[in-house]
Amino acid sequence: MNLEMRIGLGQFNVLTDEKLAYIKQLGADDFLMNTPKLPGDKRWELEDLVDLKKRADKAELRLMALENVPIPFYDKAMLGLPGRDEQIEHMKYTIRNMGKAGIPILGYHWIPSSVWRTPDPAVLRGGATATRFDFEAHRDAEPTHGRIFTADEMWDNYHYYMSRILPVAEESNVRLALHPDDPPIPMLGGVARIFSSFEGFKRAMDTFDSPYHGLDFCMGCWSEMGGHDYVIKAIRHFGGAGKIIYVHFRDVQGNVPCFNECFINEGNVEPYEVMRTLKEVGFTGFMITDHVPRFVDDTDWHHRGRAYAIGYMTAMLEMVNKQQPVPA
Repeated sequence: MNLEMRIGLGQFNVLTDEKLAYIKQLGADDFLMNTPKLPGDKRWELEDLVDLKKRADKAELRLMALENVPIPFYDKAMLGLPGRDEQIEHMKYTIRNMGKAGIPILGYHWIPSSVWRTPDPAVLRGGATATRFDFEAHRDAEPTHGRIFTADEMWDNYHYYMSRILPVAEESNVRLALHPDDPPIPMLGGVARIFSSFEGFKRAMDTFDSPYHGLDFCMGCWSEMGGHDYVIKAIRHFGGAGKIIYVHFRDVQGNVPCFNECFINEGNVEPYEVMRTLKEVGFTGFMITDHVPRFVDDTDWHHRGRAYAIGYMTAMLEMVNKQQPVPA
């Protein structure tokens, strides 16, 4: 299937008829589900994955990715704890089932203590709100997993995991897409965050170099790391090497250690230049809105905020396509 760079939706965990209709109404053909709520507390079964795929097909949409399994599926693997080998076998089982079901991408992260945000949202124009992070509020946080886990440990655990998982992904025709640490602080809650810099991602991609391994390129996280120039640098390097599998197209104001999410056109990066650069390096994947501000009378899933972002992205993509030919 030869596809071009395009718009998709995601960031929901239950597939409803309403979600399918909404995606189609916004003009998207692709979607992903984030940590889908499926039966099983250790792994996902084939019949449940096939059901998701069939429902997408019936709605004439493409279920392109499942982004993240529940953290308890592989927390021992991330931390190098007893029981990790059992978890890895379950992950192999899940990946094989995704391949059999025809779901081509598994997004993953290496953040056993999850995403962190600071309470009380940032207030944007007109009273819209968005999440924020201020390291000072978390500097003295207790270890989330009982002790300090160093960067060397987390790298060792990552190598142990990927050396066993990537061959199964290759055999199963499932691409693995790595998401950055969010926020990209070197350590939070006593756990080192090894994917918080360009160098960390380069090490991962160079060590486990495969057509089935690449990036869930979260523009917002890269913006948190270093702003516009850092985002462009990463796109040119990883996108030029064909390592960007799909994109979270969001932005923030400020960088670590203090930032807040914002409207797509009011952040650190110039979004049109980002989209144009993606086109220049030959990116042919899909882009989702990821997190968005909450509008007045919005839903928990932020339907209104997503519609605004999707409209903005669609207009930019039309302009990029008109101004640049598709790379040969």
